[in-house]
Amino acid sequence: MRQVVGVDIGGTGIKGLVVDEAGTVLAEAGRDTEARLGREVILGHLHSLVEELLAGHPAVEALGIGSAGRVNADTGEVVYATGNLPGWQGVQITQSVEAAFGRPAAADNDANAALLGEAWLGAGRGRPSLVMLTLGTGVGGANLAEGRLLRGYAWSGGDWGHSVLVPGGRLCNCGKRGCAEQYVSGQALLRLAMEETGRVYTHGREIVAAAELGDAAALAVLERFTADLALLTANIGAAVDPELIIIGGGVIQSRAVWWPLLAGKAGSLADRIVPAELGNRAGCFGAARLALERLRRDESERQI
Repeated sequence: MRQVVGVDIGGTGIKGLVVDEAGTVLAEAGRDTEARLGREVILGHLHSLVEELLAGHPAVEALGIGSAGRVNADTGEVVYATGNLPGWQGVQITQSVEAAFGRPAAADNDANAALLGEAWLGAGRGRPSLVMLTLGTGVGGANLAEGRLLRGYAWSGGDWGHSVLVPGGRLCNCGKRGCAEQYVSGQALLRLAMEETGRVYTHGREIVAAAELGDAAALAVLERFTADLALLTANIGAAVDPELIIIGGGVIQSRAVWWPLLAGKAGSLADRIVPAELGNRAGCFGAARLALERLRRDESERQI
């Protein structure tokens, strides 16, 4: 059975898996991104991670990469990246890894990769119409229609985090005001909690834990957070009408309290909003799927 590598590049960590065509994990590795040190350091960590995985599995035939930023999936170029990955804009990801490892490669945005992973092995199995939101430091998004990713003309399809949720609202790092990312990301939750309670939290799970213990102020924070998230999902439902809206990212790791709050505000969409199943491996599985698709595409082209 064919083996491929799937890698997920984020602002804080780089994760990689060796998987076969059935999605069985054969090896796993990780690195700190050390993004503040710039593109050459990020590429160096990417290469060392792939080297580690290939050392134990030389039969790997292709490499898939999911990366933060907007990625031209045809060429593998990062066409836009925020300051979370300094100097990353303009990097030719597929060219870099193909030259280094002599294997075909494919690259895409990390949220697109996460959705591919969930559609293959997770919450979206067997569903051709899906939207995914990844709630972490920021808000990533991806759309699947009739089994195909809708990447968009400028490779920003599914960028729900930068849809305007509050006109004239908070200034976003993209330059607009009121983007969803400023209200329903993990960072937004921490900021909201500090504003509402006067306390400094280091992780969303601390807010959830306080709410579980009956802290009224923490519960009020989650009420407001889930109201904003319900509004975003309502907009997605009206615009796309997917079978499922899959919510992933670090925020869902502690959803015992806030998920029922969201369901109570989601109305008719409640049954179509589901948590991701693959955790922080979703992007790696999706990147592996990109690699398998690259192999099949190359084979088809050779047969023409």
